[in-house]
Parts: sequence; structure tokens; C-alpha cells
Amino acid sequence: MQRSRDGRTTQTRYGTGGAGVANPRARQRALAIGVANGKADGEPLAELKELLRTAGVATAGEAVQQREAPDPDRYVGRGKLAELKEQIATCDANLVACDDELAPRQERNLESALGVPVVDRTAVILDIFADHAHSAEGKLQVELAQLEYNLARMRGLWTHLERLGGGIGTRGPGESQIETDRRLARDRIAALRRKLARLQRNRGTMRARRERSSLPSVALAGYTNAGKSTLLNALTGAEVGVGDRLFHTLDPTTRTLELSGRDYLLTDTVGFIEKLPHQLVEAFKATLEETVLADLVLHVIDAAAPEERLLADIQAVNEVLEEIGADGTPRLLVLNKADLLDEDEREEVRQRHPDGILVSALAGEGLGELKQRIEAAFKDTLAEVELLIPYAEGSRLHELHEVAGDLDREDRPDGVLVRANVPVAELYRFGDLVV
Repeated sequence: MQRSRDGRTTQTRYGTGGAGVANPRARQRALAIGVANGKADGEPLAELKELLRTAGVATAGEAVQQREAPDPDRYVGRGKLAELKEQIATCDANLVACDDELAPRQERNLESALGVPVVDRTAVILDIFADHAHSAEGKLQVELAQLEYNLARMRGLWTHLERLGGGIGTRGPGESQIETDRRLARDRIAALRRKLARLQRNRGTMRARRERSSLPSVALAGYTNAGKSTLLNALTGAEVGVGDRLFHTLDPTTRTLELSGRDYLLTDTVGFIEKLPHQLVEAFKATLEETVLADLVLHVIDAAAPEERLLADIQAVNEVLEEIGADGTPRLLVLNKADLLDEDEREEVRQRHPDGILVSALAGEGLGELKQRIEAAFKDTLAEVELLIPYAEGSRLHELHEVAGDLDREDRPDGVLVRANVPVAELYRFGDLVV
């Protein structure tokens, strides 16, 4: 712990351990910095360092300044700048990464004062998204978010041309270039929005077909790297790619889950983090819409994380779900990665989260209970009925099986007597068969 020249308390670390250890041969070595409002205990920059690791950047050191709010001009206080410059030289960093989104003015002033490139949290996330997007829609969404983020920062790219012209009644070439680039960027943003709107309509058509089939939909939501894709694979037998990195999954993936002979649609969605940039939420609304329109949300969390981290992750996910309008959707809390806990730790997690379901998607533990809880969550949407299906209408038996799953049947002289749990919304299709 040190005190900066402007009198504010700061934390400084060199050679951070774990995933953030500086690699002297790395192309980019970042000094991670942040501003905390009296809450700098533990690892306040842990998430930023993990983002940097995922982006392929080594963390050479870190510094946290405690102040009420970031400085509106330089992010950190004036007295802290000289210390940061010394620390950059000491840890041989060639990049500064900030744990908040910077205003263009803050970014320019920091770069001028520190003499190295400066990136903020949003730029790091966008870089990761650009690397992980594979589908056409995902790439369009990333490009849209990048353009909207960079639009306000274009002025700084042309300051070297602004000196070439000026005066009353004249327009310098730098200013003209800025306006040209901004117009091109706005045109491209409009074109991307139109393309995404068409893709969203196509997605809506596919979704309408699924809804007509009356298949209940379940969405996996949660903090990034909580094991959602691994859980999707474990429940459905799918082979979706998984990786120990943030935002490994950007494009939604839907697979069929069969429970008691009835099919459910299970969708894996993009992971959330704290302070998820608003432009990313906006750009990925089409993807996140799968969560909004789901009948049930499985909120997956990393049960092996420290309780403070776990609670922060839950809050971050709840905030995003509220922002996209999915806060009213029924949800189940899934405590994943139980294989990393001993028996005492498992009991402690159960006591702190009594409504949660402790599972290990990797080891297959607890999946039976999870499936039972999913079925129970849809129990109120089903009606238990007895139907008599004449032998001449055998095709309707198959139709019933598709919407009701397993059937209890009894062959009688006048037809097949069936006891089944039928979705209430589908009862009208079998009203003439009710005994």
C-alpha cells in the first residue's frame, strides 16, 4: 500500500501471480490500473487481468487508486501519473489497461502523460469478441459494437492534420477527414443495423416454428466461464466447443434435451461479466433475445469461486437480465463445478444457497436432480388428462407423444386409452378425445 502525491491511498503490485504473471517475451505487457471507492480489498483487478489473459496480453503489474470517482480528465489523480510512469518503466510494460470505460478525453490525456498506449475495459472486451465471433451474425454484432465505440474517438486520430488549416471561413483538411470518417462510420452502422434486423427477423421465423411445436425452451445464462457450454454438452450429448477463457461462446447454440420422453429446447448464450459495456448489450440483443423469450432460465454460476466473487457474479448476471427484460422469467440457480469442492465446502455452499442445485457438468454429478427440477418447473403448464384414441386415428397417438412425451396407455376394444400430461396450450388439439 502506498500514498500518491495527491494524498490518496493506492495499491501497487509487481509481478502479479497466476494467470496474470508477466511474460517478458509477450508482445504486449500491460500495467492494469483501476479506481476503487474504498473497496480495494482482495483482488479488485482480477477480472481485468483475466480479460487481458484471454486477449493474449500479459499483466506486468497493477495499481489501484482509492478515490470517490475517476478523475474526469485523466482517470487517476495528477499525483498518481508520475508514479504510474515510474511503474511502467520498472515492470517493463508497453500498454496500460484501465478497469473502466474511458472517455476519449481521459484516454488521450493518459496516453500523453504516460507515453504508452492506453486501452480501457471495453476495448479489451471488444478485442476478445472480435477473436471469438465465428457466425456471420456474431461478426456483424462485433463490428457494430466496435464502430459505435470508436465513433466518439475518431477525433484523436486526426489531430496531426488539424494544424494544417483553420481561420475564419476556412476548413482544415483534418476537420474534413474527421467528418468524412464519421459519415462513413455512421453509414456503415446503419447498414449493419439493417442486416442484423433481417437476421433477427429470420431468427424470429425459426423461433415461431419452434413455438408452434410447443417445445418448452430453457436458456443457460450466467457469468462467463461458469461452465454453461460444458453443461449443455452434459445434458444433451452435444459437442459444443468449450475453453477455459472468457467469452468462449458468443453465438447462441440450441440443442434438444429429452426428459421423460418429452423434448425441451436448451440454448447456450453469451456469458456476462461485471460492467458489461452497454453497446455490447445493445449489439447482442438478438443473441440475448433467446434468454428473454425462454420459458425458464438456468442461472449457472461457478460454485468453486470465493463467496464474495460468487455474489458479485450473481449480481452482474441479474443486472444484465434486468437490462434485457428477462428479470421476470422463472429461473433455477445451478451451482456448477462441484468437483472442485470438498465435502465441507459443498455443505457450506448448500447452506448459503439453499435453492441452488449443486452439479458438476464435467463429472456428470447432480444432473439427475437438475433434470427433475427442470421438469418440475414446467409442471404447472401441464394438464393430466385421459384420452381415448380410436385405432383408426393412430396418427394422433404419435402427435400426442410429440407434445406430451411418455404415455401411459391401455389397449381397449374401442381404442387406446391414454393417460398423459399435455401442455395446457395444446389441449384444444385433443379436446374431442377426452374421456
